[in-house]
Amino acid sequence: MSVTKAYAVSLLGLSGTIIEIEAEISSNLPSFVLVGLPDASLSEAKDRVRSAAHNSGLGLPGRRVTVNLSPASVPKRGSGFDLAIAMAILAADERVRPASVGDWIHLGELGLDGALRGVDGVLASVLAIKRAGWSKVIVPVANLAEAQMVSEVTVFGANSLAEVARFHGAPLSADPLLSTIGDMYAPAEPKQTQIDLSEVIGQDDAINALTVAAAGGHHMLLVGPPGAGKTMLAERLPTILPELSVDELLETTAVRSIAGIRPSANLRGVQRARPFEAPHQSATLASLVGGGAKFPRPGLVSLANQGVLFLDEAPEFQRNALEALRQPLESGEVFIHRSSGTARFPARFQLVMAANPCPCGNFSGKARTCTCSASARVAYLAKLSGPLLDRIDIRLHLQAPNPAQVALASVGARQVGRSSGEIRHRVTEARDRARYRLQETPWLLNSQVPGSYLRKSLRIDPEARRVIDLALERGAISMRGYDRCLRLAWTNADLAGRDGVSKEDVSNAVLYRGGDGAVSW
Repeated sequence: MSVTKAYAVSLLGLSGTIIEIEAEISSNLPSFVLVGLPDASLSEAKDRVRSAAHNSGLGLPGRRVTVNLSPASVPKRGSGFDLAIAMAILAADERVRPASVGDWIHLGELGLDGALRGVDGVLASVLAIKRAGWSKVIVPVANLAEAQMVSEVTVFGANSLAEVARFHGAPLSADPLLSTIGDMYAPAEPKQTQIDLSEVIGQDDAINALTVAAAGGHHMLLVGPPGAGKTMLAERLPTILPELSVDELLETTAVRSIAGIRPSANLRGVQRARPFEAPHQSATLASLVGGGAKFPRPGLVSLANQGVLFLDEAPEFQRNALEALRQPLESGEVFIHRSSGTARFPARFQLVMAANPCPCGNFSGKARTCTCSASARVAYLAKLSGPLLDRIDIRLHLQAPNPAQVALASVGARQVGRSSGEIRHRVTEARDRARYRLQETPWLLNSQVPGSYLRKSLRIDPEARRVIDLALERGAISMRGYDRCLRLAWTNADLAGRDGVSKEDVSNAVLYRGGDGAVSW
């Protein structure tokens, strides 16, 4: 018989390659040969496909079946090729129409009973399909919601191999493919968050700094004794950030899909809140930045893409894990090199680190006695290296709340005019001003603007800049710190509704930034 073809997708990071699956049935002794650089899990597709076809009323022929995955130079892994392999063989056996099979890309894992099961990375695969010029794809119903988030691609969902075979012309009694997610995946109601920034009593300076961080996308370090509200503030940062745009949502959801986190609603119903990741101090380097023995998988810096990564008790994290954050903080992406190739994952997150002022946490705390020696305090905070701290825009020292503030918080008091919704409105307006100013550039936020552009194209008045110039001359800040102060100054101006940077904006920026030795309090 002639060679028939079906198509699937092989993912490496967010990049996908269209895989051509050729099937031939020859008059030799019965066997099933799978070639084309499959991994162990893909090699097992032979048994899954044979059993699924038999239990769907589509038994494979008792002859030699050869399946080739092309191009052979591209590594292939996972069970997502099962459906395409089955359709290529059925087309070669003339159980379905070969022309119809060749017009669609098939993704999905087969159960032994013929059921079609969901797989990871379908959204990233459909985006790759669209980039490659294809416009038709069949996926498991479990993945239909995320697949339909991509516009200009026709997506059908199936529950079984029989349904797909019937769609391609097999004379079977099976349900039609689903073209919509229907009531099973009805759009979700907007999630009502249980936390709000108005619950933070006191800490006005910290709330102002949090607002600046949200408006400009700046990284933060919060140093203070236990109970000062560091975690409380960090957890409320996503509540004052604008919702994800459509492009941001697709990118973020694609990364989470590769990690096995699937949305349960379509584009209209999926939650657009910014992601928030708060790993434990025992997190490894691979869990933070990504890894994998052979095929790369995203880490927490990528799962927090377009959101917040919060490191509580930051000095307790492994030193190599903290240092690995330096590159994604600058570039906004992570490259993971493996024998199968190099995978790129986005990592445009806001980093918020929290630390105690000393190992016991009582140094500088009111009415508390610190039991740590001076050398112990220095060694504790020195775990956060200078190069890492140099990439942190806002470094703030918090004091523990006074008894009156504790009493107000205990009865559920809230600060008037400090709700997350009100501050989010201010943040959105400030971001719109920055976006308008940067509309001719590839950047959207002040934190993304390089220093060269700030100094050449966004010059500020020399008198307003004098404070930061003096700090640089005295060696209180580095050149990177100088640029970050300029970014903070522009964010202050955006929040104030000014078209230019004032002396007050620069002074506040220097105050938030602090000196390069500010962490050694």
